Amino acid sequence: MIGEATREQTSHSGPEAVLLYDDWYPALRSSEVRGSTMAKAVLLGVPLVLGRTSTGRYFAMRDSCPHRGIPLSYGWFDGQRVTCRYHGWAFEPVSGQCRDIPSLTSRDSLDPVRIYAAAFPCEERDGHLWVYMPQPGSGRLRTEDATRLPAIPEVPKFSRRYRAAHLAAELPCSVDHGIIGLMDPAHGPFVHQAWWWRSRHSIHEKAKQFEPIENGFRMTAHQPSANSAPYKLLGVYGQPVTTTIDFVLPNRRYETIRAGDKWFASLTTVTPTTDNHCRIDVCAAWNIFLNVPFLTSIAKFFGRRFVRQDQLTMIQQAEGLKYNPSLMLIDDADRPAKWYFELKQARLESQASGAPMRHPMSGPVTLRWRS
Repeated sequence: MIGEATREQTSHSGPEAVLLYDDWYPALRSSEVRGSTMAKAVLLGVPLVLGRTSTGRYFAMRDSCPHRGIPLSYGWFDGQRVTCRYHGWAFEPVSGQCRDIPSLTSRDSLDPVRIYAAAFPCEERDGHLWVYMPQPGSGRLRTEDATRLPAIPEVPKFSRRYRAAHLAAELPCSVDHGIIGLMDPAHGPFVHQAWWWRSRHSIHEKAKQFEPIENGFRMTAHQPSANSAPYKLLGVYGQPVTTTIDFVLPNRRYETIRAGDKWFASLTTVTPTTDNHCRIDVCAAWNIFLNVPFLTSIAKFFGRRFVRQDQLTMIQQAEGLKYNPSLMLIDDADRPAKWYFELKQARLESQASGAPMRHPMSGPVTLRWRS
């Protein structure tokens, strides 16, 4: 992790956000669960224990034994079963089905296999373990239900050969503040001041076209800002450089930069861990400058500094949010934030009514701001 906010800051960061369920969220890096090692994570306020079976299947269980509630992460995992350390109840971790209750005698009629610990669909993509988080109270997901789940997110890729890198940081704020900070187009010259990025003196007016897409919106393909040095590097390939940025519910920002057959793509997510705490994860892939020594290390160095600047700003913002101040959103720079809240409300209404989701955007629109 790049850094962590203090517990006091985390617990006093403003009103709680309404969480979106029935979707995939990144829990942790898949490298944390090699062999019979289990790892813990928290998603949407749910404590999880994750691992990988001896047959190669990843699993995510609620970190709580259904018998007495002790965390299963205190128990044992032999590659096939997770065993509770309190009474030895053993569970098949992918389904959560109980396979053994040692205290039962031949006189007991209780059939252990009819008991289930809570388990969630879990899959690996781009070095992250993604967990599907259903609506609380919706019951156990059966095998046939899993086939109807939405696609698991992943970074777009446009060639077989590429490099990749990951970054993560804890944010002491609700997922709403994390997301609208992620999509904010006007903070760059102030938060990300650096010789290799932008400065206050480079601010100029911009006009970008946006269009509705399923569950989100897109900043359509455009030439990158002239005051962003990293984008200028692609000019060495002698091809026009274009950038496309998508936001997709519940928490995903995709950015794709193309210069002929050269490309850079990233998926950034803001994941709620608790009501007033979230985590930003960045996974990037690229096929540019593949022969440059130490490129991945260099990219991660600058990437960490970039994300750390956002993290520090959110820590400072949390100092003000703990007093629940009145806030405002303006046009046009804050219009993407408004669309996010409207999309979120439309999804909640659709889930409650069963009707198709109503998109808040009726068609393409051009926004203008200075940054």
